[in-house]
Amino acid sequence: MKHVLSIDQGTTSSRAIIYDESLNVCGTGQYAFEQLFPQPGWVEHDPELIWRTTQQAVDTALQAAQLAGTDITCIGITNQRETTVVWNKKTGKAIHNAIVWQDRRTAATCLDLEAQGYEPKISKKTGLVLDPYFSASKIRWILDNVAEAQALAAQGDLCCGTIDSWLIWKLSGGNAHVIEISNASRTLLLDLHTGAWDEELLSIFGIPADILPTVVESSGAIAEATVSPLQGVPITGAAGDQQAALFGQACFDTGDTKCTYGTGCFLLANIGTTPIASKARLLTTVGWSIDRQITYALEGSVFIGGALVQWLRDNLSIIEQAADIEALAASVSDNGGVTLVPAFAGLGAPYWDPDARGTLIGITRGTGKGHIARAALEAIAHQVTDVIEVMRSDLEVELSDMRVDGGACANNLLMQMQADYSRLNIIRATNLESTALGAAMLAGLGAKIWPSVHALSDLQHTDQKFLPKLDEDSRTRARSTWQRAVERASGWANEQVSE
Repeated sequence: MKHVLSIDQGTTSSRAIIYDESLNVCGTGQYAFEQLFPQPGWVEHDPELIWRTTQQAVDTALQAAQLAGTDITCIGITNQRETTVVWNKKTGKAIHNAIVWQDRRTAATCLDLEAQGYEPKISKKTGLVLDPYFSASKIRWILDNVAEAQALAAQGDLCCGTIDSWLIWKLSGGNAHVIEISNASRTLLLDLHTGAWDEELLSIFGIPADILPTVVESSGAIAEATVSPLQGVPITGAAGDQQAALFGQACFDTGDTKCTYGTGCFLLANIGTTPIASKARLLTTVGWSIDRQITYALEGSVFIGGALVQWLRDNLSIIEQAADIEALAASVSDNGGVTLVPAFAGLGAPYWDPDARGTLIGITRGTGKGHIARAALEAIAHQVTDVIEVMRSDLEVELSDMRVDGGACANNLLMQMQADYSRLNIIRATNLESTALGAAMLAGLGAKIWPSVHALSDLQHTDQKFLPKLDEDSRTRARSTWQRAVERASGWANEQVSE
């Protein structure tokens, strides 16, 4: 029996899952790590802690599966995207905390580049928008703000990359400085059409080419682990978390669509082998590259999804556990007139408003915890529906179904809200961990465990379907109320500065 180790390094935890060749789970390990918030709008991680928790997760998964490292056929890696690490090539130590995808510290830099007229050129080449979300401005910030950075770069001793780069560097004992192409496509430095770093983009952001990793495909020979207990095991698959989930949901055909409900919500649609430009400022991104054939995807990112439930738990103490929100929200028949816009880090697609801030509106003396909990679930479903509506206008293929995964989609009430607001049939997979599954599938393909993607389609199973039930008048009123609340949240931070 062959086994695939999938490393799923996420925003709040590092996880490892071992699959057999029928994609059954044999063992898992997961360790949370601290989120760092040095200033409002800043979000950081300790790269060394990411590495340690990854090692712990791997050890625990092997123990749970009663396997040794030598029993692993291959390794797949999936990761939080855009999060950026810069490290010293000689010591292997990061020179600054990782700057997380949610971080907004470089908003002014992006606005300055936009004012200089660079955004159309950047968007045309990368398929992205000029936003602090992506890696380039984060790299530039570290180069500008860490005292040793410029000297190390000049000496050729500096490396940078996304989390896949960091983990592969660590796993390979510093022998491989690479980045998988879907992650590279999230940096604002990769030409979407050529799949290569672009000299003009590097010049715009002032980033030296020699600190960048080598771009590699999503499936195939990437590197080899040298650290215990995985010495000699090949790394044969990698993808950014959302692209891995798209692959894990077997969205292999043009028009296939999925949404992952994690810390944020990420809606991706397979658009085939030719990139298309979104009319609604959605992102065109690399889905994966296999055998030198790039498959592209259209993406809309919602910054705050499951993180909203965490906020209700950790900051407001409305619930004790994340799973409690469904029962609390179901304890009331409606939201009591309350609308919650969770623009804690600005708004992502389709608004791209870094100055939006969270808004809780419609509160009365009768507002209770149940109303706020229900408004929170509605906010998640509304944000995803905002993306669906503009994606419909971009795609020539009509959307009727959406496959869902991620921890929050276990919430039946949320999934029914999603079907009602979006007018889509929501299909929930039996295995909600499509991100780790996709990395395993890519790795197994790269190691020839499975002969083709078609063999993987037969291993997919559906748990439940949610069909639209809400009448059109009620849906229209709910959507209109949501949009009015979004208007009130828009630009708030900028208005406060102006005053």
